[in-house]
Amino acid sequence: MSTATSSTYSLFNTIVERSQHLPYVFHRQLCGQSNLNCHGRHRPMSICSVDAAQSFDYEHKLSSSHSSSSKTTASSRNLEKLFSSSDASFDLKLKIAIVGFGNFGQFLARTFIQQGHSVIAYSRTDHTSVATSLNVKFFSDPHDLCEEHPDVVILCTSILSTEAVIKSFPLHRLRRNTLFVDVLSVKEFPRNLFIQTLPREFDVLCTHPMFGPESGKDGWGGLPFVYDKVRIGDVESRINRCNRFLEIFEKEGCKMVEMSCMEHDKHAASSQFMTHTLGRVLSRLNLPITPIGTKGYETLLSLVENTRKDSFDLYYGLFMYNKNSTDLLVNFEEAFDEVKKELFEKLHDVVRKQLFESIPEDNKIGS
Repeated sequence: MSTATSSTYSLFNTIVERSQHLPYVFHRQLCGQSNLNCHGRHRPMSICSVDAAQSFDYEHKLSSSHSSSSKTTASSRNLEKLFSSSDASFDLKLKIAIVGFGNFGQFLARTFIQQGHSVIAYSRTDHTSVATSLNVKFFSDPHDLCEEHPDVVILCTSILSTEAVIKSFPLHRLRRNTLFVDVLSVKEFPRNLFIQTLPREFDVLCTHPMFGPESGKDGWGGLPFVYDKVRIGDVESRINRCNRFLEIFEKEGCKMVEMSCMEHDKHAASSQFMTHTLGRVLSRLNLPITPIGTKGYETLLSLVENTRKDSFDLYYGLFMYNKNSTDLLVNFEEAFDEVKKELFEKLHDVVRKQLFESIPEDNKIGS
């Protein structure tokens, strides 16, 4: 038996032996009428594999060990290439699954489709008609969506529902190295949730597009896109997949900002949470439109209008799931009290002058 045949035969035997212990198996005739001695010359060989487990863990480990050996043959290298090709597509186009196909999910899907990517979606609410109009394949069952084996899964759920969604999601039906992405307005919360919940083989990319259907309706050019490569496998195909996803936003002209989740939440509390807080406080005043309004006043009215378009759940999520928001709210109250104190102290000085300094000398007591 030649060295190449012996090496390939040994690799096949090991695969079959380990595959027999895997659950949910089906048989596939792989070697067909070959000249390999598969437990008997000219016998076809059956390979067992896990349903929906496309990454072939055992094969990947075996391929790695064979490739590092000086005795690696052309046949074993070809077999490694065969198995790794199912690990991730090298096509420039991605199959992207959107979980939570509301306004924001639909907003992202339009651009993904325009750039030629394949998009599938799942949501508890039936969005079949909208999905069809966007050329998106919609699923009402998350199991069916996962069996499509997307390259990327994007969570477009609300902050408050994210934990329940991810913990009930049929992760076992996805490929083991699937890239998970979130687009929440807070970052440390989904980062920690993904690390604790997702299998360690899954890649994790935390992102925050700093725009939405309203601010991004005329294009994404110049709008910030924050991201943190939390966990990306040290494999070329997985690195390329992550980069291809980020390139979607680069091509649209976004200002790409790589930033840790912790740093993002510090900045977001000062900007996004404070913006929502001011908008909601001002909305309680029912500020009217006046014929003599200044530019600054018009800006305040615009802030109120934009804030009203967002749900209270979003505002609560920014507060509940960003530990920096509590400190900022306390500081805001203290700052407001200081401003009031300064006003009343000034008012006290004015009243004091009016009461005492304006009295004529001959009318003062004791004169």
